[in-house]
Amino acid sequence: MSEKGVLKWGALVLAGVMVFAVGCAKKQTVKSTETAAPAAAAPPGAPSGPAEGAAPEGIVTEKMKPEAPKAEETKVAAAEAGAAVTEEKPSVFADIHFEFDKSNILGSDKPTLSKIAEYMKKNGGAKLLIEGHCDERGTAEYNMALGDRRAESARKYLVSLGVPAGALSMVSFGKEKPLDPGHNEEAWAKNRRAHFVLK
Repeated sequence: MSEKGVLKWGALVLAGVMVFAVGCAKKQTVKSTETAAPAAAAPPGAPSGPAEGAAPEGIVTEKMKPEAPKAEETKVAAAEAGAAVTEEKPSVFADIHFEFDKSNILGSDKPTLSKIAEYMKKNGGAKLLIEGHCDERGTAEYNMALGDRRAESARKYLVSLGVPAGALSMVSFGKEKPLDPGHNEEAWAKNRRAHFVLK
């Protein structure tokens, strides 16, 4: 076979390798170089020729960067992260509830608050987070303020029962974390609440 024939076959083989590499470019890209890179000087006693797993002379390999996540996958991951952040933290105490658009403590909830106060006084190092919640009606801003007033009412009542104010902290979630996602009075009554989380 003539020298031109060998070059043509070599070019065809190289083109086939490139097409295969581009089609399967999950892990590596194979690039052809016009001239072979000079071989690095091998230490004395080292075997000559390419090292095991090395690319043949004249071909350079490099790792591909991982593909960027698709927009849809990113949205799902963000939604899952958001769900984890807003998930209801469990409590050993019952929630107390409020009337529509009100933040005053109901007589029916005073025994629950008394139990919480007893626990806090017996466990001096305990810290309690009081979460204020609202139903879905009203603006987000209004409900954040109402949730804050509800948490503050519960905090003041616990302090009046002898719980140290420094052991209590508050946060308002407004209407952002409904206990019941329904859109009726039964669901709204469950969502108008203060939730107590030991820290």
